[in-house]
Amino acid sequence: MTPFGEADIVAFKDGWYCFVEVKARANDVYGLPAEAVTQQKQQRYRQIAKYFCTVRRRELPCRFDVAAVYEGGLEYFEDAYI
Repeated sequence: MTPFGEADIVAFKDGWYCFVEVKARANDVYGLPAEAVTQQKQQRYRQIAKYFCTVRRRELPCRFDVAAVYEGGLEYFEDAYI
């Protein structure tokens, strides 16, 4: 938990911190899950990542991924935004 909220998943892979936003939808009436990762949510994840690295005193590269969960499936977007 940070002052900016929390990431759904924080993982470490190949020297990178991966901050993953998970979005789920039962149908596409309100749009696709990945479309719900707005500019505001992306900015919040950037703040979470900065805080995370500052607290750990480790300046490692960060990546922002999105996991879109559909009824019966999953789509994973690596490096979904900067």
